[in-house]
Amino acid sequence: MARIVPARTYRASSWQRNGGNEDFIHVAPEETRVLLDVDGPGMITHIGMTAVEPDVLDFRDALIRMYWDNEETPSVEVPFGDFFCVANCEATVFTSAMVSIGGGGDGKRSNNTYSMYFPMPFGSHARIELVNQSDRYFGGNYAGLWYQIDYERYNRPLPRDLGRFHAQWRRENPTAVSAAVEQRDAQDKPVFNLTGEDIYVMLEAEGAGHVAGVFLQVNNKGLGWWGEGDDMAFIDDDTWPPSIHGTGTEEYFGGGPTPDEPFHGFYAGFLAVENRHDTDFHGNNAMYRWYVQDPVRFEKKITLSIEHGHGNAADNDYASVAYWYQHEPHAVFPKLPPIEERWPDFPPAFWEAHKIAEKLYKEFVTFRLDVFYSEDDEELPWQYYEMAWMIGRRFNEGQKLMHHGDYEGAKLMFERAWKAWESRKERFPDVEW
Repeated sequence: MARIVPARTYRASSWQRNGGNEDFIHVAPEETRVLLDVDGPGMITHIGMTAVEPDVLDFRDALIRMYWDNEETPSVEVPFGDFFCVANCEATVFTSAMVSIGGGGDGKRSNNTYSMYFPMPFGSHARIELVNQSDRYFGGNYAGLWYQIDYERYNRPLPRDLGRFHAQWRRENPTAVSAAVEQRDAQDKPVFNLTGEDIYVMLEAEGAGHVAGVFLQVNNKGLGWWGEGDDMAFIDDDTWPPSIHGTGTEEYFGGGPTPDEPFHGFYAGFLAVENRHDTDFHGNNAMYRWYVQDPVRFEKKITLSIEHGHGNAADNDYASVAYWYQHEPHAVFPKLPPIEERWPDFPPAFWEAHKIAEKLYKEFVTFRLDVFYSEDDEELPWQYYEMAWMIGRRFNEGQKLMHHGDYEGAKLMFERAWKAWESRKERFPDVEW
């Protein structure tokens, strides 16, 4: 921190250019917004983004993409929420060395700031995009994204040994139970896993570099402890055994045996342990591991993986983000599935409530944005403000309940908001709607 570097610090942000307080941007349906587009050499030092009562599906429907030095394919391509360690579209307030989620008004899940501190060097150019792949505005009723991207620019080339930051999302739902487990079940014999087959793969990379972090999400659909899966790193020319073989999922992420409550460490932790329906280990679990002091280095290639249960015995929903540095070029990423295949396995009550919210997005939110953010200076009828406040308050409350898993309550609030929207012409017949 005391070292003086010949550089200047800058920030790209969503501050309102006319000096007002609406320091956010709108990201329209199927729109790609460029958040940063600068020449180098330089380094991104911090990224912070905020959304107020966003739609729960925004976390998986929107993507973060990053390109370094005018490359054609992105070095980062991850759903917005997963990039910032939002587990299965459920944000959890936590703090760690590299990523944090800070709570806002309701203190938990729906009003948060998402922060990342991985250094991201670039030589000639850096470009960061938010890609909204949904058919609604990003950000719920407010339809806003607040962001800050801090970076430095240097007056001399970067050292050649600086790799470029990468991040990749993967999912397997459900994970495939290995043939060895099925045979054990048939013959009542123990399982001995002596291969890297049927394992959940978090990263496959080619080139020279090192792993910087992992974020893993497990939706445990069954009952009982879901872990015991060993982490493995097949480095360069490894066959069997791999260069790195762990002793269990809980140890890999810094936990003691069978963690049943969250904990947040500087470099590792279990940020979410749901225990759904008061059943230990059931439901959403999320973990992180930052390789700040102990990066996993490779010279040719790496496959980073973890068993889903001992011997790959569990058929659960696994999703992950791997973060790493490497020299370019990088291997082409696997194609991301469409948004419907990225969504978590929500219960029917979620979709019943969300169906009503979709109608509000298409009519009420679109109307509100067209009217209140028009470039016209024409004075608006007071009835617009009253309806926007009344409907928006109910809509926002419904979004908050969605984030907390109260889908029946959310449906009730969305129904009230929709009823108020439908009654606007009868309530104010002299106003053009």
